[in-house]
Amino acid sequence: MSSIRNSRTRLLTAAATVALATLSLTACGDGMGVADAGASVGASSVTTESKESKESKESTDSAKSAESTSGSSGSGSSSDDAKQAAVTSKPAAHAAASNTSAAHAAATKAPASKAPASSDKVVTCEGSNTKTVAAPLNRPVNHMLLTVTNTGSDTCYLYYYPAVRFGEAQAVPPVIEESQPQAVVTLEPGESGYASVNLSAADGSGAHGRTEKDLAVYFYGRSGSESVGKGARPSLPAKGVYIDDSLTVTYWQQSMDDAISW
Repeated sequence: MSSIRNSRTRLLTAAATVALATLSLTACGDGMGVADAGASVGASSVTTESKESKESKESTDSAKSAESTSGSSGSGSSSDDAKQAAVTSKPAAHAAASNTSAAHAAATKAPASKAPASSDKVVTCEGSNTKTVAAPLNRPVNHMLLTVTNTGSDTCYLYYYPAVRFGEAQAVPPVIEESQPQAVVTLEPGESGYASVNLSAADGSGAHGRTEKDLAVYFYGRSGSESVGKGARPSLPAKGVYIDDSLTVTYWQQSMDDAISW
Protein backbone atom coordinates (compact mmCIF):
# COMPACT_ATOMS: atom_id res chain seq x y z
CA MET A 1 0.00 0.00 0.00
CA SER A 2 2.80 2.27 0.91
CA SER A 3 4.44 1.56 -2.40
CA ILE A 4 1.27 2.36 -4.26
CA ARG A 5 0.85 5.58 -2.34
CA ASN A 6 4.43 6.54 -3.08
CA SER A 7 3.89 5.83 -6.77
CA ARG A 8 0.70 7.97 -6.77
CA THR A 9 2.56 10.68 -4.92
CA ARG A 10 5.34 10.64 -7.46
CA LEU A 11 2.82 10.65 -10.32
CA LEU A 12 0.95 13.59 -8.78
CA THR A 13 4.21 15.35 -8.15
CA ALA A 14 5.29 14.71 -11.72
CA ALA A 15 1.92 15.85 -13.05
CA ALA A 16 2.08 18.94 -10.91
CA THR A 17 5.56 19.63 -12.14
CA VAL A 18 4.44 19.21 -15.74
CA ALA A 19 1.47 21.42 -15.07
CA LEU A 20 3.62 24.09 -13.49
CA ALA A 21 6.05 23.86 -16.37
CA THR A 22 3.22 24.19 -18.83
CA LEU A 23 1.78 27.13 -16.95
CA SER A 24 5.21 28.71 -16.80
CA LEU A 25 5.72 28.26 -20.54
CA THR A 26 2.25 29.57 -21.25
CA ALA A 27 2.79 32.53 -18.99
CA CYS A 28 6.11 33.22 -20.69
CA GLY A 29 4.63 32.90 -24.11
CA ASP A 30 1.64 35.02 -23.24
CA GLY A 31 3.83 37.68 -21.69
CA MET A 32 7.12 38.26 -23.41
CA GLY A 33 6.13 36.53 -26.58
CA VAL A 34 2.95 38.55 -27.05
CA ALA A 35 4.69 41.65 -25.88
CA ASP A 36 7.54 41.02 -28.24
CA ALA A 37 5.17 40.15 -31.03
CA GLY A 38 3.05 43.12 -30.18
CA ALA A 39 6.06 45.32 -30.01
CA SER A 40 7.35 43.90 -33.23
CA VAL A 41 4.05 44.38 -34.98
CA GLY A 42 3.66 47.82 -33.47
CA ALA A 43 7.15 48.85 -34.46
CA SER A 44 6.70 47.39 -37.91
CA SER A 45 3.38 49.19 -38.21
CA VAL A 46 4.83 52.45 -36.97
CA THR A 47 7.87 52.03 -39.16
CA THR A 48 5.74 51.20 -42.20
CA GLU A 49 3.34 54.00 -41.41
CA SER A 50 6.23 56.38 -40.91
CA LYS A 51 7.85 55.23 -44.15
CA GLU A 52 4.59 55.45 -46.08
CA SER A 53 3.86 58.81 -44.50
CA LYS A 54 7.35 60.00 -45.41
CA GLU A 55 7.03 58.68 -48.96
CA SER A 56 3.57 60.19 -49.23
CA LYS A 57 4.90 63.45 -47.88
CA GLU A 58 7.84 63.32 -50.26
CA SER A 59 5.48 62.53 -53.12
CA THR A 60 3.20 65.32 -52.03
CA ASP A 61 6.13 67.69 -51.63
CA SER A 62 7.47 66.61 -55.02
CA ALA A 63 4.05 67.08 -56.56
CA LYS A 64 3.72 70.47 -54.89
CA SER A 65 7.22 71.38 -55.95
CA ALA A 66 6.54 70.22 -59.49
CA GLU A 67 3.23 72.04 -59.50
CA SER A 68 4.85 75.10 -58.02
CA THR A 69 7.67 74.89 -60.56
CA SER A 70 5.23 74.23 -63.36
CA GLY A 71 2.95 77.00 -62.16
CA SER A 72 5.86 79.35 -61.70
CA SER A 73 7.27 78.40 -65.07
CA GLY A 74 3.87 78.61 -66.69
CA SER A 75 3.14 81.88 -64.96
CA GLY A 76 6.51 83.24 -65.92
CA SER A 77 6.09 81.95 -69.43
CA SER A 78 2.58 83.38 -69.60
CA SER A 79 3.81 86.60 -68.09
CA ASP A 80 6.74 86.70 -70.50
CA ASP A 81 4.42 85.83 -73.38
CA ALA A 82 2.03 88.55 -72.27
CA LYS A 83 4.89 91.03 -71.98
CA GLN A 84 6.27 89.92 -75.34
CA ALA A 85 2.80 90.23 -76.86
CA ALA A 86 2.44 93.67 -75.32
CA VAL A 87 5.86 94.71 -76.63
CA THR A 88 5.14 93.18 -80.02
CA SER A 89 1.73 94.78 -80.24
CA LYS A 90 3.04 98.14 -79.04
CA PRO A 91 4.50 99.22 -82.42
CA ALA A 92 1.26 98.16 -84.11
CA ALA A 93 -0.73 100.16 -81.59
CA HIS A 94 1.72 103.03 -82.00
CA ALA A 95 1.45 102.73 -85.79
CA ALA A 96 -2.33 102.71 -85.51
CA ALA A 97 -2.13 105.75 -83.24
CA SER A 98 0.28 107.39 -85.67
CA ASN A 99 -2.05 106.63 -88.57
CA THR A 100 -4.93 108.07 -86.57
CA SER A 101 -2.84 111.13 -85.72
CA ALA A 102 -1.76 111.42 -89.37
CA ALA A 103 -5.38 111.10 -90.53
CA HIS A 104 -6.40 113.71 -87.97
CA ALA A 105 -3.54 115.97 -89.03
CA ALA A 106 -4.48 115.48 -92.69
CA ALA A 107 -8.10 116.28 -91.92
CA THR A 108 -7.02 119.31 -89.91
CA LYS A 109 -4.77 120.53 -92.70
CA ALA A 110 -7.30 119.83 -95.45
CA PRO A 111 -8.47 123.46 -95.68
CA ALA A 112 -4.84 124.57 -96.05
CA SER A 113 -4.60 122.47 -99.22
CA LYS A 114 -7.18 124.79 -100.71
CA ALA A 115 -4.74 127.69 -100.55
CA PRO A 116 -4.29 129.52 -103.84
CA ALA A 117 -2.63 127.26 -106.38
CA SER A 118 0.13 128.51 -108.65
CA SER A 119 -2.49 129.44 -111.23
CA ASP A 120 -4.04 131.81 -108.66
CA LYS A 121 -0.83 133.77 -108.16
CA VAL A 122 -0.39 137.15 -109.79
CA VAL A 123 3.04 138.12 -111.08
CA THR A 124 4.50 140.74 -113.39
CA CYS A 125 4.38 140.03 -117.09
CA GLU A 126 7.89 139.99 -118.54
CA GLY A 127 9.98 138.19 -121.13
CA SER A 128 10.27 134.88 -119.26
CA ASN A 129 6.53 134.27 -118.90
CA THR A 130 5.22 135.86 -122.08
CA LYS A 131 5.69 135.84 -125.83
CA THR A 132 5.88 139.13 -127.70
CA VAL A 133 5.06 139.58 -131.36
CA ALA A 134 5.65 142.80 -133.35
CA ALA A 135 3.54 143.28 -136.49
CA PRO A 136 3.58 146.45 -138.67
CA LEU A 137 0.06 147.65 -139.55
CA ASN A 138 -1.32 149.01 -142.80
CA ARG A 139 -4.00 150.92 -140.93
CA PRO A 140 -3.39 153.11 -139.19
CA VAL A 141 -0.36 153.84 -141.31
CA ASN A 142 3.10 153.94 -139.83
CA HIS A 143 1.90 151.91 -136.83
CA MET A 144 3.09 148.65 -135.38
CA LEU A 145 1.13 146.40 -133.02
CA LEU A 146 2.82 144.67 -130.06
CA THR A 147 1.00 141.58 -128.83
CA VAL A 148 2.07 140.07 -125.50
CA THR A 149 0.65 136.63 -124.64
CA ASN A 150 0.87 135.07 -121.19
CA THR A 151 2.65 131.73 -121.66
CA GLY A 152 3.05 131.00 -117.94
CA SER A 153 0.78 129.20 -115.48
CA ASP A 154 0.16 132.30 -113.35
CA THR A 155 -1.91 135.38 -113.98
CA CYS A 156 0.36 138.33 -114.75
CA TYR A 157 0.06 142.11 -114.80
CA LEU A 158 1.17 144.28 -117.71
CA TYR A 159 2.16 147.49 -115.95
CA TYR A 160 2.31 150.89 -117.66
CA TYR A 161 3.63 150.69 -121.23
CA PRO A 162 6.34 148.92 -123.23
CA ALA A 163 9.85 150.29 -123.01
CA VAL A 164 10.94 149.76 -126.61
CA ARG A 165 14.38 150.24 -128.06
CA PHE A 166 15.16 150.13 -131.76
CA GLY A 167 18.71 149.37 -132.79
CA GLU A 168 21.25 151.16 -130.62
CA ALA A 169 18.94 153.82 -129.24
CA GLN A 170 19.96 155.13 -125.82
CA ALA A 171 16.48 156.16 -124.69
CA VAL A 172 12.98 154.77 -124.92
CA PRO A 173 10.26 156.70 -126.76
CA PRO A 174 7.67 158.63 -124.75
CA VAL A 175 4.16 157.30 -124.01
CA ILE A 176 0.89 158.81 -125.16
CA GLU A 177 -0.55 159.77 -121.76
CA GLU A 178 -4.11 159.94 -123.00
CA SER A 179 -3.99 156.21 -123.77
CA GLN A 180 -3.73 155.20 -120.10
CA PRO A 181 -6.45 152.62 -119.30
CA GLN A 182 -8.67 152.65 -116.22
CA ALA A 183 -7.03 149.58 -114.75
CA VAL A 184 -3.83 147.61 -115.03
CA VAL A 185 -3.99 145.08 -117.83
CA THR A 186 -4.37 141.59 -116.36
CA LEU A 187 -3.55 138.50 -118.37
CA GLU A 188 -4.75 135.05 -117.42
CA PRO A 189 -2.63 132.19 -118.80
CA GLY A 190 -3.11 132.21 -122.59
CA GLU A 191 -4.57 135.71 -122.75
CA SER A 192 -2.97 138.61 -124.62
CA GLY A 193 -2.44 142.33 -124.06
CA TYR A 194 -1.68 144.97 -126.65
CA ALA A 195 0.12 148.25 -127.32
CA SER A 196 0.74 150.17 -130.51
CA VAL A 197 3.88 151.96 -131.60
CA ASN A 198 3.60 155.10 -133.71
CA LEU A 199 6.71 154.66 -135.81
CA SER A 200 6.87 157.94 -137.70
CA ALA A 201 4.89 161.07 -138.57
CA ALA A 202 2.25 160.36 -141.23
CA ASP A 203 2.99 163.67 -143.00
CA GLY A 204 6.75 163.09 -143.03
CA SER A 205 7.42 165.95 -140.65
CA GLY A 206 9.49 163.86 -138.28
CA ALA A 207 13.27 164.37 -138.09
CA HIS A 208 16.10 161.91 -138.16
CA GLY A 209 14.20 159.22 -140.01
CA ARG A 210 15.92 155.82 -140.33
CA THR A 211 15.26 152.14 -140.86
CA GLU A 212 15.77 149.71 -137.98
CA LYS A 213 15.87 145.94 -138.09
CA ASP A 214 16.33 145.17 -134.42
CA LEU A 215 13.82 145.66 -131.61
CA ALA A 216 13.92 145.00 -127.86
CA VAL A 217 10.90 145.30 -125.58
CA TYR A 218 11.24 145.67 -121.80
CA PHE A 219 8.58 145.56 -119.08
CA TYR A 220 8.01 147.86 -116.13
CA GLY A 221 7.25 146.59 -112.66
CA ARG A 222 4.64 147.87 -110.27
CA SER A 223 6.70 150.88 -109.22
CA GLY A 224 7.19 151.97 -112.83
CA SER A 225 10.65 153.26 -112.01
CA GLU A 226 12.60 150.67 -114.01
CA SER A 227 12.22 147.57 -116.11
CA VAL A 228 12.02 144.16 -114.44
CA GLY A 229 12.62 140.60 -115.46
CA LYS A 230 13.72 139.53 -118.88
CA GLY A 231 13.24 141.59 -122.02
CA ALA A 232 11.76 140.32 -125.30
CA ARG A 233 13.20 140.52 -128.76
CA PRO A 234 10.40 140.14 -131.29
CA SER A 235 11.35 139.74 -134.95
CA LEU A 236 10.92 142.58 -137.39
CA PRO A 237 10.32 142.26 -141.13
CA ALA A 238 13.47 141.49 -143.11
CA LYS A 239 13.40 144.94 -144.67
CA GLY A 240 13.10 146.54 -141.27
CA VAL A 241 10.82 149.38 -140.16
CA TYR A 242 11.11 153.10 -140.69
CA ILE A 243 11.12 155.36 -137.62
CA ASP A 244 11.77 159.04 -136.86
CA ASP A 245 11.83 161.35 -133.85
CA SER A 246 8.03 161.31 -133.57
CA LEU A 247 8.20 157.73 -132.28
CA THR A 248 5.72 157.13 -129.43
CA VAL A 249 3.97 154.20 -127.73
CA THR A 250 0.62 153.63 -126.03
CA TYR A 251 -0.06 152.13 -122.63
CA TRP A 252 -0.76 148.45 -122.56
CA GLN A 253 -4.39 147.76 -123.43
CA GLN A 254 -6.72 144.89 -122.69
CA SER A 255 -8.05 144.87 -126.28
CA MET A 256 -6.48 145.30 -129.72
CA ASP A 257 -9.03 147.91 -130.74
CA ASP A 258 -8.07 150.14 -127.84
CA ALA A 259 -4.42 149.77 -128.72
CA ILE A 260 -4.70 150.75 -132.39
CA SER A 261 -7.09 153.62 -131.81
CA TRP A 262 -4.19 156.01 -131.08
